[in-house]
Amino acid sequence: MPLHRRWSEEDIPAEQRPSWPVLIQEQHGIVTRAQLLAYGHSKAAIVANLEAGRWQRVLPRVYATFTGLLPRQARIHAALRYGGGHAVLSHRTAAEEWRLLPVEEGPIEITVPYSSSAISQPSLVKVHRSRALPHSAAEAWPPRTKPTDTIVDLAVSQASARDAVNVVVDLVSRSKVPVSAMRDCVSSRPPFRFRAEIQRGLELVAGGLMSALEVEFKEQVEERHGLPPGDRQTAVKVDGKTLWEDVTYDSRGAALTVRLDGRATHAMAAVAFRDRRRDNAAELAGRARLVYGWRDVRNSPCQVAAEVRTVLMREGWRPTAERISCPRCS
Repeated sequence: MPLHRRWSEEDIPAEQRPSWPVLIQEQHGIVTRAQLLAYGHSKAAIVANLEAGRWQRVLPRVYATFTGLLPRQARIHAALRYGGGHAVLSHRTAAEEWRLLPVEEGPIEITVPYSSSAISQPSLVKVHRSRALPHSAAEAWPPRTKPTDTIVDLAVSQASARDAVNVVVDLVSRSKVPVSAMRDCVSSRPPFRFRAEIQRGLELVAGGLMSALEVEFKEQVEERHGLPPGDRQTAVKVDGKTLWEDVTYDSRGAALTVRLDGRATHAMAAVAFRDRRRDNAAELAGRARLVYGWRDVRNSPCQVAAEVRTVLMREGWRPTAERISCPRCS
């Protein structure tokens, strides 16, 4: 085929023509060299289309049949095609596809078998390897790891044990994945790092802690400063509806509610209205209430503890043991 001649669908064997547009649509314009050859392209025609600027090379042996910026789905399929037939989305990218995490700019993360020749390509694709792909891959499109395995993978990839616990708590509560399913995953495919921390995170979720912020509050505010453990996820009735308070201390003799807000702002009017009604209901019931965000608890746990202690004692709580001295306070 001359280099200047444009390829057309007439070059595809007749029995394959119906599947060509399906392939292009399914893979969001991404094709591999092997697929192009199978559909009637020659090596010279591939080079000609690249040099003419009609196509672009994305990864080794992977091309986009269009020019310009690659949309997210095109980048995803390019990474999967590069990884080979058994590649699946994993880690951060799988979490984004399961809507466990917001989409961020960065390389597409995939997991491939150890037999794959694919290696990470900076800024484009990050390659992980696993021997458990037949068990961890979900029946989904695009192919990706199961939510349970995705959460475990993300926890294992954290820099510290503390971060691993927080990831498990945050994502398990956000995904509504049953703790029992997570435990089965950890038991059947034990992670090579942070196994104890992952199990601890699951215990925290099972015990009622619904966010990493609540973990921080329990450990850094209550436990480190000798405050009584509050009751988690206490049901309250507001306008005939059951809502849930993060931490209450009624069982400790103090009518105090601590609300932990992990959001920077109330993006939804309905959420803001609900919280105002909840505040009003607490005021009418004569309850004290304190509200803290992630930065408060994470960066100033001593100050938060001092405020909580002050209100607890004002509302009737009396310490039954010697006050614990926090190293950061002393």
